[in-house]
Amino acid sequence: MTIKPVKIGNNTVGPGNPCYVIAEIGINHNGDIDIAKQLIKMSAQAGCDAVKFQKRTPELCVPLDQRNVIRETPWGQMTYMDYRYKVEFDESQYQDLANYASSLNVHLFASPWDVESVDFMVKMKHPVIKIPSASITDLELLEKIVSTKLPVIMSTGMSTMDQIDKAVSVLNKENLLIAHSTSAYPCDPAELNLKMIPVLQDRYQVPIGYSGHETGLQTTVAAVALGACFVERHVTLDRAMWGSDQSASVEPTGVQRLVRDIRTVESAIGDGIKKVYESELKPMSRLRKNS
Repeated sequence: MTIKPVKIGNNTVGPGNPCYVIAEIGINHNGDIDIAKQLIKMSAQAGCDAVKFQKRTPELCVPLDQRNVIRETPWGQMTYMDYRYKVEFDESQYQDLANYASSLNVHLFASPWDVESVDFMVKMKHPVIKIPSASITDLELLEKIVSTKLPVIMSTGMSTMDQIDKAVSVLNKENLLIAHSTSAYPCDPAELNLKMIPVLQDRYQVPIGYSGHETGLQTTVAAVALGACFVERHVTLDRAMWGSDQSASVEPTGVQRLVRDIRTVESAIGDGIKKVYESELKPMSRLRKNS
């Protein structure tokens, strides 16, 4: 089985290529451009290939019955609608962040949660579009994303195989990447089900990755050993910061260790061809009685 790789900017993502590491900033910036830049810089210094945000048009995404619900926020009490606007960056801010990421040789893209946000991402010239698990059944959104002809990463959390099949049938498999995921924050390791990575690869024959929401790093590294061509983890400056995703995110030293361990495991996987290495010759001559 030959899996055709997908180009994301200047990176080739697929079997036999370096794992594409995505730092999911999401809304962990809490609407603060300086925090967003710190997260981008931290991710770049750790060796990540990309940073990802989330993009919403609040009046399209926030249900009517939620708009006036009062929430406790770092800025005091406000309606949920006002909060959603508070954590959204506008076009000039996104351009500033994209320029900053580019200066650090890191890709920047986002998950659009509505059709207008797809148009926004195209205008911003994002190199890839990420479909969040929550939107896998939003056929209008999927069709809009297909029309952009951009590479697409689709997460599969809280989805059945039938729902994944239907989404894949709408999307273009020539530029599709699929992320195995379990949408619990944080996720119990017993529910990560990493064996789905080779299952998805056999079923859809496109590059398969892993979007993790667990605490700890070892299971994400294990996903790479099982064949994940890309991985995505939420990142934060401090898990104690305000926000719903912070506790399931990886702090700076953890991001550094994660990328380091992924690269070590990639090197260790090898090519599956048995050989005697030069480093074994001296021990062989000393320990083996018969050649």
